[in-house]
Amino acid sequence: MEIGIDSFAASYKGSGPDVTDAEAMGQLLDRMEQADHVGLDIFGIGEHHRKEFLDSAPSVILAPAAARTQNIRLTSAVTVLSAADPVRVFQNAATLDLISNGRAEMVVGRGSFTESFPLFGFNLQDYDQLFSEKLELLLKIIDNEKVHWSGRFRPALTGQGIYPRPAQDKLPVWLGVGGTPESFVRAGVLGLPLMVAIIGGETHRFRPLIDLYREAGKRAGHPPEKLKVGLHSLGYVADTTEQAVNEYYPGYAETFTKIGRERGWPPVTRPAFDAVAGPKGAIIIGGPEDVAAKIIRHSEALGGISRVTFQMDNANLPHQKLLNAIELLGQSVKPLLAGK
Repeated sequence: MEIGIDSFAASYKGSGPDVTDAEAMGQLLDRMEQADHVGLDIFGIGEHHRKEFLDSAPSVILAPAAARTQNIRLTSAVTVLSAADPVRVFQNAATLDLISNGRAEMVVGRGSFTESFPLFGFNLQDYDQLFSEKLELLLKIIDNEKVHWSGRFRPALTGQGIYPRPAQDKLPVWLGVGGTPESFVRAGVLGLPLMVAIIGGETHRFRPLIDLYREAGKRAGHPPEKLKVGLHSLGYVADTTEQAVNEYYPGYAETFTKIGRERGWPPVTRPAFDAVAGPKGAIIIGGPEDVAAKIIRHSEALGGISRVTFQMDNANLPHQKLLNAIELLGQSVKPLLAGK
């Protein structure tokens, strides 16, 4: 099982009140280098267009990380494809692949926030049609150097070459999904690996959707080994479970209470957090042994997963604590999952 980190490049001042955005970005690159050093498999950078995140241009963050790392795979998490040009998305990923000598990936999705639609001049009512059409074009570009294509939301391509081409024969693309059955079926029909974002509730409730994905893939003729499932989870690891919970909860409560005010959720309470951080809850938090055990339970509940990524920098934690968590993931948690 692959273990990694997803970051939204949070601009929170977890390292102290005087940390600038430039310093926060430098710390993020240090954490990416640390993840490579301790043997983690993947590091992803999200895409948002909000004041509290610094990840509006993820490929610009991933490029210097590629030059500072040796083995870790580098990915978007996710590319908001609905509001992007698939040609530029491919060119950025292919360039990253060349810089990293074949370590680039993409997770593409529609995003959980909507600011990108008006920002780039798209109509939110076209939410699904935009994504479907642009995914079709992106996959065609990956498979073909010269592309003939036409659609509703972008001028046609009439045989133009799309460059550069990546170091890998075929750039890996995962489909990032939330909770809509149509998204799971789409991934199965296309034979794309699935990255499931589960940030609340109980993980096992996603099993019917993952079964739907696997069944759709099987009916479309894709072999089971092609239908990989990854799990993106909020999480954190410290030396002990008590320490992890006590360090993570205050920032988590602040962040999700703020988001809740936008979306009509109730304020975060400690009992609600304890439930979602408990044995069946979605958040993967604790000491190394408890974290490894929970990942195994999640995998069993979902019928097997091949990758799990932690989003840890949404809880206003100091840089040094995040570095320590990454070290624990690589040196303590990952060995406990060997062969799983």
